[in-house]
Amino acid sequence: MGLELEMEVIVAYVVGLVIIYVVGYALYKIFKKPLKLLGMLVFNGILGGMALLFVNFIGGFFDFSIAVNPITALVAGFLGIPGIVLMILLNTVL
Repeated sequence: MGLELEMEVIVAYVVGLVIIYVVGYALYKIFKKPLKLLGMLVFNGILGGMALLFVNFIGGFFDFSIAVNPITALVAGFLGIPGIVLMILLNTVL
């Protein structure tokens, strides 16, 4: 009788591990694209912030600066050089 109980416990563990694997794989498939998008958003925001710091460094010689905040960093990160030029134009016009 002790061997049967151990076999039931082993089968229960195996079934539990298979269920965890299947659910984990399904969650991985569901959240793969949103997490990748979030990672790209963070990466582009960091690059945009660095670009704005560079523009502010160069603009310091001409008494010019753009505020570095999450919105401007994301605009610079997503749009790249045209986004930075747009913010420079908006800053000089407004």
